[in-house]
Amino acid sequence: MKGHIKIKKEICKECLLCIHFCPKGHIIASKEYNAQGYRPVCVNEENECNGCAICATMCPDIAIEVYRE
Repeated sequence: MKGHIKIKKEICKECLLCIHFCPKGHIIASKEYNAQGYRPVCVNEENECNGCAICATMCPDIAIEVYRE
């Protein structure tokens, strides 16, 4: 199964829980800042998402959506 992750960068508060819980290492920390002054996470294109949605479940700000193909 493949998945696609959509991150709402303006909502992300850089807690990094999604990075720690992603089994595929598909999410990484960004070097850019959002309007709130946080560095939101972004998708690592080198690794493939399996659509497990653990990252979305762990996100306390509901800033991540996962779509399965």
